[in-house]
Amino acid sequence: MEQTTVAAELNGDAALVARARQGDASAFEQLVQKYERRIFRLAKNITNNDEDAEDVLQETFLKAYSHLDGFQGNSKFYTWLVRIAVNEALMKLRKRRSDKTVSLDEGVDTGEETMVREIAVWEDDPEQKYSQEEIRAILHEAIASLRPAFRTVFILRDIEELSTEETANLLELSIPAVKSRLLRARLQLRERLTRFFKRKGDDIFAYL
Repeated sequence: MEQTTVAAELNGDAALVARARQGDASAFEQLVQKYERRIFRLAKNITNNDEDAEDVLQETFLKAYSHLDGFQGNSKFYTWLVRIAVNEALMKLRKRRSDKTVSLDEGVDTGEETMVREIAVWEDDPEQKYSQEEIRAILHEAIASLRPAFRTVFILRDIEELSTEETANLLELSIPAVKSRLLRARLQLRERLTRFFKRKGDDIFAYL
């Protein structure tokens, strides 16, 4: 059933792309409406800035429309959009004079091999003390604190749920590099959340 749904989605996107290539503006508008929220969310997660995310969203669809002939159909249309959006978002980060994200490398080996720290576990359940909205906000802040290289991989793999291979292709990285960055991102998130909830006397690992 799921494969049938995916196939229908792929066929639907392909038909819309074909119509858009022939000059049907309404067909491309349907693609925009279908994916703009997801692209904006992706851009915001990478840039940590609403204004930059809006710029990335606009540039992504403008470039996609201008280069529709470059979409070969070898991957999902959404994956192709993600590639454009990630490139635009990373360009935004490069243009900033300084990256204000908080580094969480303290005490963590930043080489390709990362040593797992001993993490304390507390008995209290944070769900009893925090609303889902508060937990999401805490997690979002923790993700935002990651270095861009780690944050981007984490977002693509664990939030957008792309495969390791798709992520590697999008970022032009090797598969081992993607796995290494993802591991470090997860470890750093755990460390950040450990410090936060240890102060509060809670444990949030069930949500990570």
